[in-house]
Amino acid sequence: MNWNSAIRNFKNYQKLERGLAENSILAYERDLKKLQVWAEEKSIPPLKTTYDNLLNFIHEVCTEDMAARSQSRLISAIKTFYKFLVYEDLLQENPSKLLETPKLGRKLPDVLNEGEIEKTIAAIDLSAEGGERNRAIIETLYGCGLRVSELTHLRISDLFFDQELIRVIGKGNKERIVPINQMAIKRINIYKNEVRNFITIKKGNEDYLFLNRRGSKLSREFIFMLVKDLAEKAQLRKKISPHSFRHSFASHLVNNGADIRIVQELLGHASILTTEIYTHLDNQKLVDAIHKFHPRNAG
Repeated sequence: MNWNSAIRNFKNYQKLERGLAENSILAYERDLKKLQVWAEEKSIPPLKTTYDNLLNFIHEVCTEDMAARSQSRLISAIKTFYKFLVYEDLLQENPSKLLETPKLGRKLPDVLNEGEIEKTIAAIDLSAEGGERNRAIIETLYGCGLRVSELTHLRISDLFFDQELIRVIGKGNKERIVPINQMAIKRINIYKNEVRNFITIKKGNEDYLFLNRRGSKLSREFIFMLVKDLAEKAQLRKKISPHSFRHSFASHLVNNGADIRIVQELLGHASILTTEIYTHLDNQKLVDAIHKFHPRNAG
């Protein structure tokens, strides 16, 4: 078995048996291609790779200027790949099992406060082409806490506005039901009835909610560019992305008293540990409380 066939079989396994999203599969492939290039230069096939080989590769590739998170992702891809080869009975021993990933600090995500959310929304020119659609996009991102891919794949058949709910297809094709607020419903209806109904829709895109001017569903790249443009117009000092609205959705719920397990369900997190990061976002309030109320703080 050569590297191309091994990686191809691994991708098929990730997609068909594990149900991973396309972006996750591509990320695995990018990291494994680095190992493939290195190994092929040294004539090392995938089934003959040793622990020492992998260690040498990591030492060569993971230079000091490579972020710990990138190193961790690379090593994780290698370990998952070799677990697959063992699972398929192509290897007896996993050469990657002793590899260690760098310890990562828990990075708190950038969050917009309510005023910054309002400034971002106010920066949308509703009279411009795409203005009503863009307003509906931001209201949906923030109002429902969606990932970018969940937003771009949202379909009209997923909208249940009579029940104030939408159906979302998340990571691994997992389906969840998410409440949607009245403001987001209002902006979607305006876009759908007053703009989308007058677009010539490209075949195969009839059910997608958010479309470009050519009648095709929006790309992830478009959403990132939209948010970047609005952040500049709103003169926000924070570096934000579409995911910032998902982070803001979660942190605002938690800070206002929502149960962490309900927030986990709304976000579609498999583990409560992923959601618990939002319980640490408002640490400054704790610091302020000590400064204000603790008798030993003064002097």
